[in-house]
Amino acid sequence: MSEITRGMVREPTRAQEIVALGLRDEKRRRTRRHIAEVATRLFLEHGFGRVTIAEVARTAEVSVNSVYTYFPSKEDLVFYPDEASAQRMVRMAADRPRGHSAADAVFAALRAELRHGERMAGLTQGFGRFLEMIRAEPTLAVRLDTIRREMVDALASALADETGASLDDPLPRLVASQLGWAQEQLFRDIGDRTRAGQTPDVIARAALELLDTMEGLLGERVLRYATRQAS
Repeated sequence: MSEITRGMVREPTRAQEIVALGLRDEKRRRTRRHIAEVATRLFLEHGFGRVTIAEVARTAEVSVNSVYTYFPSKEDLVFYPDEASAQRMVRMAADRPRGHSAADAVFAALRAELRHGERMAGLTQGFGRFLEMIRAEPTLAVRLDTIRREMVDALASALADETGASLDDPLPRLVASQLGWAQEQLFRDIGDRTRAGQTPDVIARAALELLDTMEGLLGERVLRYATRQAS
């Protein structure tokens, strides 16, 4: 390429590079979600143990290597990082405004998921069967229990750091455990109602009422713990 030709070819601007990176990231997210949704459908139809990675790849119209790029193990296809993250409750509490506690933030986030009908709230067709599949498959049940513990551990660590709690202070873990319990009971109830054939609107209303009930059962020490100080 001559100097004149090179001068005529413009290098991409920083803004263009950012847009290109954003588009690539979005494509990856769509591909990852597509593969996971295909896998979940196959697992529900045929059983987790009977579906192979090769079958998932073939149905999703991607290569086996692509599946493993996004999901290192078969279990990751069920608990994919976008939703089954140990940092889930930490993120819920992280951006709470001043004057609000960790419990305020977690309950508010759960209510928002229900009101907006988000996938993570479980207001989707087949969620009850999805939970049954997990409970029936030992490796998935173990993974679910591990994720629950990791969520509680991560929130307890974040609350201890934020409040300056000592290593022998039980409050961060006790508060995190109570909030983890509330989330677990919520999803269990949603799964039961989904299996019973209730509509998403009915389930959402019942779930919101359940959250109110559970919040009312918690004591003030839990509800007010780690309240961000007003400026």
